[in-house]
Amino acid sequence: MVYLFLANGFEIIEALSPVDMLRRGDIDIKTVGVTGKNVTSSCGVEVTADITIEEFEYKNVEAIILPGGGDGVANLEKDSRMQSVIDRAAKDDIYICAICAAPSILGKKGLLNGVEATAFPSFVKYLDGAVVSEKYVVTDGKFITARGAGVSVDFGLEIVKQLRGEELAEKIRNTIQCQ
Repeated sequence: MVYLFLANGFEIIEALSPVDMLRRGDIDIKTVGVTGKNVTSSCGVEVTADITIEEFEYKNVEAIILPGGGDGVANLEKDSRMQSVIDRAAKDDIYICAICAAPSILGKKGLLNGVEATAFPSFVKYLDGAVVSEKYVVTDGKFITARGAGVSVDFGLEIVKQLRGEELAEKIRNTIQCQ
């Protein structure tokens, strides 16, 4: 199971594009509301999460996804339950996927030491110890990072590729007419 964590202020395209790509690939994914069941995006669109963080059980976790959005990332970062999930995922060596401002959470935790990673340009300074890449989407080991909203579909497809293979990711890419 893949879990995508939502907090008020999240960037809608960075959250819902990966959800869409994974569901097209028949990969089980649930959205988890960290700030409640109904979570408001940075542009004011309210999304109902599949479950809340109180309902979240760390079982059969294949990957976690952290969308960007300045306020959303700040809300993820200050939540101790979210911090525990990230720590457990790192300990268990499962995929940790973060886009835009969200890779900064991983950098500040020291998880990116020696890892090639990227983030939204103004958040690169928080990628402590990382080998900062100019690529838009980067996979290094169990870390998948991306720069921002404009590469949200590519980010989602990279997650599909890492979890289920390049053939499925390319099939979805062709189906949605993405270059």
